[in-house]
Amino acid sequence: MSRLAVPKTYKLYIGGKFPRSESGRSYEVLSKDGAFLANAAQASRKDARDAVVAARAAVKGWSGSTAYNRGQVLYRIAELLEGRRAQFIDELVHSEGLSAGTAEAAVDLAIDRWVWYAGWADKYAQVLGNGNPVAGPYFNLSVPEPTGVVAVIAPQTGEGHSLVGFVSAVAPALVAGNTVIVVASEAAPLSAISLSEVLATSDVPGGVVNVLTGSPKEIAPWLASHADVNALDLVGAGGLDWVQLQVDAAETLKRVLAPEDGPDAAAPSLERISAFTETKTVWHTKGLL
Repeated sequence: MSRLAVPKTYKLYIGGKFPRSESGRSYEVLSKDGAFLANAAQASRKDARDAVVAARAAVKGWSGSTAYNRGQVLYRIAELLEGRRAQFIDELVHSEGLSAGTAEAAVDLAIDRWVWYAGWADKYAQVLGNGNPVAGPYFNLSVPEPTGVVAVIAPQTGEGHSLVGFVSAVAPALVAGNTVIVVASEAAPLSAISLSEVLATSDVPGGVVNVLTGSPKEIAPWLASHADVNALDLVGAGGLDWVQLQVDAAETLKRVLAPEDGPDAAAPSLERISAFTETKTVWHTKGLL
């Protein structure tokens, strides 16, 4: 006897939990050939506000952890993603129409980028920080510190970049101790929510990463203007009115990264880590006690 499959409804990921959108809305996620795959929650302004509250509450604990510990946590994400490698490959094949080989390469690249950024967690401060020469009997030291809450519009393109782009945009902000609200690819959100399930079962504290699905056009303006968001990464906002988003962000003096295009958008670099840090400079007298 034939049976009906139970389609999955993918939820949001806020504060370490998986709530439905407070608006009750969802939308259909379709494959490349137009076949129904699943339902995904369509986040609202209220959901974005809840994500900001969760991210703000998590800043103190995450930024206060040691750099070595943050590196361990990011590496643990890579370990768990490796363990669910087959699931993510299958998901990319069915949701984005990739060949098995292309999907495997995308998942492997996503895993490797978690490892790459994990390795920087206890090293970036030595590279970005500095002992500054000054005229006088003082030590003058510059030290990078996290910016705080970072809102990210993830790359919206397919071809496996929904996963790789998501990781590439989120990981560098986490390295320095920031917390993140990320708006996933609207057309291909499944790998982002599946990655949320990985985060929930890893050592990432609740609220450090918050994932919203739905329309970036609807959600981005609220994040750009929110006074409790400290930085805005528009890497995947090329299709939006990103100039207006920059104007909105300027009202609360946010640091803003401009959109990037193509498969190399948000390519791993030390610059992406430093983009979400603020430099604190301290003076201290030197000499004999």
